[in-house]
Amino acid sequence: MDIVHRIGATAPIEKVYAALTTVDGLAAWWTEDTDGDAAPGGVLRFRFLPGGFDMKVLEAEPSHRVLWEVVDGPEEWIGTRVSFDLRTEGEWTILLFRHEGWREQVEFMSHCSTKWASYLLSLKKLVETGAGEPSPNDVRISDWH
Repeated sequence: MDIVHRIGATAPIEKVYAALTTVDGLAAWWTEDTDGDAAPGGVLRFRFLPGGFDMKVLEAEPSHRVLWEVVDGPEEWIGTRVSFDLRTEGEWTILLFRHEGWREQVEFMSHCSTKWASYLLSLKKLVETGAGEPSPNDVRISDWH
């Protein structure tokens, strides 16, 4: 089972790629509490209230693809993979997002799908305007945050 989203931004592909492959870039759209090593083989740590996720960077192909594997976090996330595939179409940078490998379609997957969508809109806002809406300033969608 996979979560899949497609979003476009009127920003250069290099800018979108940098927001996906630097600690400062990730902290500007996903969660302010981000640290670690964004290079292939490194581990990125993303913290939210009340928990977080650790992602091993499997691929970082400039202006084309980023792939992570979840190595720590909620049980449902362990072993899943998160990918960002980029391409340019005219003035648009198109991002195809995938969070794949969910063992079953549980309610938490539905929650995460909506949260991923909100964070991808934060990424779009960051690369287009210079300011995203990362956690803890993101949209609260339910009692799970």
